[in-house]
Amino acid sequence: MKNPEPHIITEGGITYHLGSINKNCIHYDFQKILIYLEAKGKLLFGKYFKIYEEDHPIIFKLCIYAIQDFEYCKKLDIDITKGILLTGPVGCGKTSLMKLIRHITPHRKAYNIIPCRNTVFSFNHLGYKTIDEYGSEGFYCFDDLGVEPTGRHYGQDCNVMGEILLSRYQIHDHTENKRQILTHATTNLNATELEERYGNRVRSRMRSMFNLVSFNTNSRDKRQ
Repeated sequence: MKNPEPHIITEGGITYHLGSINKNCIHYDFQKILIYLEAKGKLLFGKYFKIYEEDHPIIFKLCIYAIQDFEYCKKLDIDITKGILLTGPVGCGKTSLMKLIRHITPHRKAYNIIPCRNTVFSFNHLGYKTIDEYGSEGFYCFDDLGVEPTGRHYGQDCNVMGEILLSRYQIHDHTENKRQILTHATTNLNATELEERYGNRVRSRMRSMFNLVSFNTNSRDKRQ
């Protein structure tokens, strides 16, 4: 049964109103979303978790994408038929944000977060079955893209994530409802480094698959 009030979320015995409903349309309040995200972050990652004001512009982009605010997405050149490629330096909070943002829309299908190194370990054990699995229509966010090792199965080397991205591009490109086969990813690498890691062909496909959302290169390490 669908939740008639998905903008009202209860966590740890506290109810958070992320907005209001008017004529069957949810009108979200960004400041209320920030309050919820910090509370949810403390539950997920510990009492020292904090939403930093300097990160509000990044979080705002992720939020309007998640709630499908077409007007703001158009203003900020965000295409909701593409996934999110969230880039930034080590420790800036990319993974935490991708784990958090999916909770503000409990009425929508959530993506699974898959460490890229895990896909390689799976390939090493199971071979191309892994590429078939993750290159299919599942809803994934691949974490730490570009720093995973090269896969090796029965003596054959394979750029596992490169092959998965190519497979997902093929499905995404030929699917009428592209939001059904969205791919998200986080990475510490810039465009040049990604091209060096995966080649021009994959990099070209990534432009068609992802909205690029980037932390400032000087963003602080929140783990310190």
